[in-house]
Amino acid sequence: MNKYIYSFLLLLFAVSINAQSVVGVWKTIDDDDGIEKSHVEIFEQDGKYYGIIIKTLDPTIPELCGECKGDLKNTPMIGLQILNDLKADGDEWTGGKILDPANGKVYKCKMSLESDDILNVRGFIGFSLIGRTQQWYRVK
Repeated sequence: MNKYIYSFLLLLFAVSINAQSVVGVWKTIDDDDGIEKSHVEIFEQDGKYYGIIIKTLDPTIPELCGECKGDLKNTPMIGLQILNDLKADGDEWTGGKILDPANGKVYKCKMSLESDDILNVRGFIGFSLIGRTQQWYRVK
């Protein structure tokens, strides 16, 4: 009997850990006009979290990032890494950067899960009070 209880608790623990993860594919929606923009895949590598655009949803998005600066100038949107170096910090992911391909600017970034399927992504300058937040939705 103890073996079954232990197995159940282990399964429950594993499901709860997975539910608290930002790893996966997320649909981005512009916080200004409400238009679905892209699918971003967030992945973990060496304890840091990154995100790349894997699909564009808005036909007005150009194929290349003409607004990006430096080495990213005219990089294809598909495969463009827009989230960099975020670290898990309690119930948030902080310390990283986010690229806004619409204007080519890079901002500090933090993320938090509102629920298993809603991710709050905040880009800001300086400190978190000066910035904007988008809600991204998990793609199933």
